Amino acid sequence: MNDRYDAGHGADGGGAPYELVGYDEYGRPVYRQATDQQAQHHQQAQHHQQAQQYDAYQQQGHQGYGYDPYATGGHQQPGYDPYGTGSVPPQQPQTPAYGSYDPYGTQQQQGGQPPQQGAPYDPYGQSAHTGQQPRVTEQTAHIPQQPGPADDDPAGTAPDYRTEQFAFVEEPDGDSEDVIDWMKFTENRTERREEAKRRARSRIVALAVVLALVAAGGVGYLWYAGKLPGLSDSGAGTGTTTAAGAQKRDVIVVHLHDTTGGGTTTALLVDNTTTEQGTTVLLPNSLALTADDGATTTLAKSVEDDGSEGTRTALDTVLGTDIEGTWRLDTPFLLTLVDLVGNIEVDTDTDVPDPDAKKGEAPLVKKGKGQTLSGKMAVAYATHRGSGEAQNAQLERFGQVMHGVLRKMTSDPDAATLTVQTLGQILEPPLTDKDLGDFLARLSDRAKGGDHKSALLPVQDDGTLTAEASDSVVKDVLGGTAKSPDENAAVSVSVRNATGVKDHTEKARVVLLNGGFTFRAAGTAAAPEATSEVVYADAADKENATEVAKTLGLDASSVTKGKVTGNARVSVVLGQDYDPGS
Repeated sequence: MNDRYDAGHGADGGGAPYELVGYDEYGRPVYRQATDQQAQHHQQAQHHQQAQQYDAYQQQGHQGYGYDPYATGGHQQPGYDPYGTGSVPPQQPQTPAYGSYDPYGTQQQQGGQPPQQGAPYDPYGQSAHTGQQPRVTEQTAHIPQQPGPADDDPAGTAPDYRTEQFAFVEEPDGDSEDVIDWMKFTENRTERREEAKRRARSRIVALAVVLALVAAGGVGYLWYAGKLPGLSDSGAGTGTTTAAGAQKRDVIVVHLHDTTGGGTTTALLVDNTTTEQGTTVLLPNSLALTADDGATTTLAKSVEDDGSEGTRTALDTVLGTDIEGTWRLDTPFLLTLVDLVGNIEVDTDTDVPDPDAKKGEAPLVKKGKGQTLSGKMAVAYATHRGSGEAQNAQLERFGQVMHGVLRKMTSDPDAATLTVQTLGQILEPPLTDKDLGDFLARLSDRAKGGDHKSALLPVQDDGTLTAEASDSVVKDVLGGTAKSPDENAAVSVSVRNATGVKDHTEKARVVLLNGGFTFRAAGTAAAPEATSEVVYADAADKENATEVAKTLGLDASSVTKGKVTGNARVSVVLGQDYDPGS
């Protein structure tokens, strides 16, 4: 072992040994090279000290190394005081041996002599007895394995280094990678923001284009449907709207049968798919129709006598429509329908008594706005006709109930079809559950959007149509006109009885039917008239009017050109001069 000396120094290395002289201000050991005499003396003292330690160890019989590191056992290693408070034994040599270092400089020397050369180094420059540690001036200390001072090279062969000979290498800094990563992150984040802004601008431009296209399409559709402000059906002559006759309509006739009180109520449900308008056209029971045998009859009688098919055909002839199906709605089914949709709200115009309640009890339906009606209440209100009221009053109440049902009906075709099927009624062909469900769903959508209304078809007392009715309802709503009979078809003749004798109407009907004409009753005049009158509107019907007069036994002078009813080619007014027996 080199004993804390450099292997290249010392006696074996050809040089004098080094001895520890102290520590510098940084806590590093400082050595110096001893002289030959000092080295020899140092070695002898060291051997002598080791021999004494071995003898003491043998005598005391200790099993350890023979010293107490904390000086508490009384057998202190000679020459070693770990805290610098002991004295060197007399048997110790005057010259301090290697390893007798006093770190605090408080060790006493024997005899009060000043420390010899090689005395322990006092790092604080103080001695327990002298007060000042002598300065070491023999040699400049240096650390082994490090180049010695310049004085060690007497030949002056040490290289002369100059500033320009040094190359300064910049050590890599760990933080530089973090900075680069942060710069990359910031750059990427900025690029992402710019890319997001570009995408947002692209979306805004695309949205603006879509909105412009939608707006243009909406305006075009409104123009096509005739719903643009300032443009109405009145502009049909200018070509700005679709003509009423060219509009697409779906029409279904509904008959409400009162199974309790008797009687029927009829209305046409119209869905104009061109203008997206819905209408319930209320048809009075007094509307004059042509029966299957060519005789004139009323709507009420046609429903009871001719059934659904005959009535639908007669309505098509009078109104010029194309009815797609018939919905027979008995009052029990109406009650169930209102309950299924969850009651309805109606502005009632009168109190309706409960038919099952005793006299004097509160009414079933009260007059007022926004009245909630259940199924039973809706049926009672739709079929109620007060004493002395015209049939039109009850007809309008039925129209209110139908409007309320459409507003509460679902707009989904499948759900509406399910509602129809839940009623459990049997529909007459060609109408099916799905057809009726889809139709009611469309009308429900119109009613919820405020595009549904009710219209009463105005007829005269004799059941015939007037010009006003043809314009406001038949033409505008239904888009039809009274159909002209074929050339080979029988001439239709409307007869109004002004003779004051009720039976004369029936006698005239028989005569005309036997003469090959179609009879249509035009009612009875309020007051008798003295002379009869036969009127034709078209010059082509003058001959037919003359023939009608002959058939009835009237004078040829009674034939005149004038205005006839909307559903006949010749109109007859029977006066008191009419003689059924002639």
